[in-house]
Amino acid sequence: MSPKGVNSPTSARATAADALRRNFAETVLSSVATLGRALRIAADAIRIGIADAVGRRFQLHETLSQAWFLIRVTGVPAILMAVPFGVIVSAQVGNIVSQLGADSMIGAAGGLGVIKQGAPLATAMLLGGAGAAAIAADLGARTVREEVDAMRVMGIDPIQRLVVPRIAAMMLVAPLLNILVIFVGVASGFAVAVVALDVTPGSYWQSFGSFTTPVDVWVSLIKSVLFGFLVVVIACQRGLEAKGGPRGVADGVNAAVVMSIAAVVVLNTAVTQVVTMFLPVRMA
Repeated sequence: MSPKGVNSPTSARATAADALRRNFAETVLSSVATLGRALRIAADAIRIGIADAVGRRFQLHETLSQAWFLIRVTGVPAILMAVPFGVIVSAQVGNIVSQLGADSMIGAAGGLGVIKQGAPLATAMLLGGAGAAAIAADLGARTVREEVDAMRVMGIDPIQRLVVPRIAAMMLVAPLLNILVIFVGVASGFAVAVVALDVTPGSYWQSFGSFTTPVDVWVSLIKSVLFGFLVVVIACQRGLEAKGGPRGVADGVNAAVVMSIAAVVVLNTAVTQVVTMFLPVRMA
């Protein structure tokens, strides 16, 4: 066998390893670059939004228009998502608590589950699935039609004209949607506990009020605002960076939805750990 025949398997493995390392390095660098661009868009939007608000140049009409659009596309799905979520939490927690002989704690467990985790995550998924897709599609279509480039040529900042109103609208709608999910989820959990688990209404609300504090609601609202901000920044970035025609717009929408939901889950884990560290559950 020739030396070439002996060394060819080794060379093939070395070539495959080099290709794998290059792909991994390119993926890491691309991810870091994407994160950097998203942070730059977020920082520019915050700076411009504050300057416009102080200078009374803020686009209030466009913000309210975008907020109404987000409410229309997420309001009914929020109710449809909150009802089964509240039912599932109440039923699963109720079965476990009933086996322990503590039926009166169903209200506390179910209510805290909806307020602290269910409502913010449901809000983020709705905004990421419907809101982010719509924003990415709108900005992506404007980008591939070269409208964004035309705005830059005319001296109009796309961040100020397109991104800031959408970020403000998302941060306005997120807490409202969160409150809606909390109300519907707790109400549906209460109905299941009373009708299916034979829990008295008084004991349900007593345990709910004993363990749930205004701080829990405020934390839930703050989480929803953070999630909404993260979702809209990702959607705006993917829309403004779309290229390649309709296929590029579709890829940008898909990336916006997937990345926003994944980022929200990671952020929720970090925020939950921080909140649990500094604000543990108050014992009744």
